[in-house]
Amino acid sequence: MTRIYILLGNLRPKYVAYAKRYSRDKFEIDEVVQELMLYFMNMNPDTLKAIYKKDGEKGLVGYGCVVIRRSLTSPRSPYFYKIDKYYTRISSLYGTHSSQDHKDIKNALENIPNPDDTGVPEFERLEEIDAILDTMYWYDRDVFKLYYYEGNTLDSLAKKTKISRNSLFTTIDNVRNKIKTILNERKEE
Repeated sequence: MTRIYILLGNLRPKYVAYAKRYSRDKFEIDEVVQELMLYFMNMNPDTLKAIYKKDGEKGLVGYGCVVIRRSLTSPRSPYFYKIDKYYTRISSLYGTHSSQDHKDIKNALENIPNPDDTGVPEFERLEEIDAILDTMYWYDRDVFKLYYYEGNTLDSLAKKTKISRNSLFTTIDNVRNKIKTILNERKEE
């Protein structure tokens, strides 16, 4: 298995070259290729061995290219849920940017927290939200974090936790509204 993992590491330049067909953003390409490497590491070793035994290096390259293409083109890909959707939600949740320009935001140097019109840097606002979450009931806090911080969908979260989708939605919506209310009250002070 170690030999296959070493080979996968050596194939990284090929994966990067393939990802450039779908994106010109260097940061996005690096993220996608890194996610691919994690995908291979978490993959069933027997499946990985079978791919290698059947087609060798060509099979690994082909399989990796399929994963990259899906990652960059499908809104149902793990990459979308883990990375792309996360930045869209963070942007829309805190009202800092529109969801249309989230790709530019996540990769730009301007993404470093800057003071907004209230004079409070964004990272302090995130710390403030974390502090608010720490005061909430553990169940509400953990469900909210699983949904927003880990990028789960309601369906995947319902499947993992065995809690109904409607119950999860209600909990997340209530927590989100409480956070907004508290932040708005603090802003008015």
